[in-house]
Amino acid sequence: MSDVGNILKLLHPSNSNDVLLKSYTELRYIREVETLIATNYAKQQFRCPVHLSVGQEAVAVGVSSNLKLNDKVVSTHRSHAHYLAKGGNLFRMFAELMGSPSGCCGGRGGSMHLFDDEVGFMASIPIVGSSTPIASGLAYAEKVLETGNIAISFVGDAVLESGVFYETMNLAAVKNLPLLIVIEDNGYSTYADKSVRVPKTREIEKLIQGIGLNFLSGNGDDVTEVAQVSNIAIREVRKNVPYVLQFETFRRYEHCGPNIDDSLGYRTEAELDSYAKRDPLEVLKQKVIATQCSSIDELGLVDSLISEYVDGIYEEAVRTCEISISALRQGSSK
Repeated sequence: MSDVGNILKLLHPSNSNDVLLKSYTELRYIREVETLIATNYAKQQFRCPVHLSVGQEAVAVGVSSNLKLNDKVVSTHRSHAHYLAKGGNLFRMFAELMGSPSGCCGGRGGSMHLFDDEVGFMASIPIVGSSTPIASGLAYAEKVLETGNIAISFVGDAVLESGVFYETMNLAAVKNLPLLIVIEDNGYSTYADKSVRVPKTREIEKLIQGIGLNFLSGNGDDVTEVAQVSNIAIREVRKNVPYVLQFETFRRYEHCGPNIDDSLGYRTEAELDSYAKRDPLEVLKQKVIATQCSSIDELGLVDSLISEYVDGIYEEAVRTCEISISALRQGSSK
């Protein structure tokens, strides 16, 4: 991740456990970006709907830690964490959300259509399940061209109720594609939990394996576990063995928007209370402290540097957007 790399250079971690510090830095970086978007959304500088991934960042960071620059990623409407974890340019992302020509899609796509081919982030698509056939096409191309690269499709758990998911898995099994499908299972499709969406007797592992793909699952709140599980799968995917991974996680903000929607009552009090213990940043912070690879003071320095860095990129994007709008207004008045 290029932006996080810049921050890490300032820290100069020198001990053997700096992989934990790197993971913490990446998680904090994504959290800072998402929190800034939520805090500033009311200013109407962001000109599009946003689907925030606060609480789900460990999946993006853990999986991406095993990816190469030229591996191809396709994401969903909730794409910020995947884009940033793959190394996507933050300035161009902010500019895209502002509708600026400097954005990664020229300001035309917004939050749900991010793109940075320089780091292998090929698209984010809002239609449920639509990232899977696109990723399978990319995987097919990588296999034919014998590049050694793989394709990754990030999806939510509602993908299990979309037909294209099963069609994609069938193709991947038949053609032995270097395809990894990562299910971020936050338990909800908008406001509907699994109890009203899927049969109680459904066993995802058997369902996936019955179509011919390999399956692994893990704790999506623990970035180190995500990294370990995805490493096992990705080593096989590089041998043209397609895999599906499922990580249970927790979406803190509302389905779409910058607010906390606890007042709606669709999630139980017990679920909401569990978030403090499940927060991937807190889970990793305890590991960092327990292994003594960093101190509370050093983590505080990480937080401060990231906040300063993200604020600076945001302010630059705002200035650039204002200049672009001013130029458009002057042009239209002639």
